Amino acid sequence: MHLHKRIMITGGCGFLGSHLCDRLVAAGHEVLCVDNCFTGTKRNIRHLLDHANFEFIRHDITFPLYLEVDEIYNMACPASPIHYQLDPVQTTKTSVHGAINMLGLAKRIKAKILQASTSEVYGDPEVHPQQESYWGRVNPIGPRSCYDEGKRCAETLFFDYHRQHRLRIKVARIFNTYGPRMHPNDGRVVSNFIVQALKGNAITIYGDGSQTRSFCYVDDLVQGLIRLMETPDAVTGPINLGNPVEFTILELARKVIDLTGAKSQLIHKPLPMDDPRQRNPDITLARETLQWQPAIALEEGLKQTIGYFDRLLAEMSE
Repeated sequence: MHLHKRIMITGGCGFLGSHLCDRLVAAGHEVLCVDNCFTGTKRNIRHLLDHANFEFIRHDITFPLYLEVDEIYNMACPASPIHYQLDPVQTTKTSVHGAINMLGLAKRIKAKILQASTSEVYGDPEVHPQQESYWGRVNPIGPRSCYDEGKRCAETLFFDYHRQHRLRIKVARIFNTYGPRMHPNDGRVVSNFIVQALKGNAITIYGDGSQTRSFCYVDDLVQGLIRLMETPDAVTGPINLGNPVEFTILELARKVIDLTGAKSQLIHKPLPMDDPRQRNPDITLARETLQWQPAIALEEGLKQTIGYFDRLLAEMSE
């Protein structure tokens, strides 16, 4: 029997946050979704707005917030390079001031708090696959630093609050995740390829396409976050959550063309600065601690995602 909890999700209108809202409302919890809608959209939570256990609050977490909840999932932050580089100062503020505000709230109300961190804390890694014990190789002054260093600093704050104030914390390092409700213009490889293919445009590959990524379907990822939140207090993380099966960008492009039936050509452009060559999680810790591993294969997840974008593009053209 699950206890009924009051749960706050910052960034709850975003891609991951909205799926987490769905899952927790369905499990019978009361969910407070907090978002300033900078990259998130109310469209992602529209179906929940009339639900008795769901509440939406428009708020920017770089300003303090006073609420009574049992648990906080801190998911707020633009997560794609296009969005986080649009206003890099605000991105750092969201990660750092946002973390300070949410940790301060958790400390006052004695709530348990989870940080959605990122594989970007590893930077362009020399170690492959990446284990949680690896400290990373990050450029502190590059165009991606606002996100990478912002998230690294947030992890620092979480562990300092834990040591100094005995706060109950959980830190998840999220690797590439995809699925319905991704932003169509977020510049990420899965949404880019699908939107380009569905529109019959050429598919843009940066570099030669040999760089690898590991793609985790959103339902698997959300399951991992909830499992981490439910672990005993002694488990703080950081824990990698992602899919250890690696694909080259070229393989992904071909899969998307096959599944959409598009006639798209492939065109190559230069690789962006500080773009990691390889990205692959070692999920041994998640398997052992959370009994978690991804269950949804890339092809199955891509079909769901293509279906979503197909409907979205039809809606947008009406």
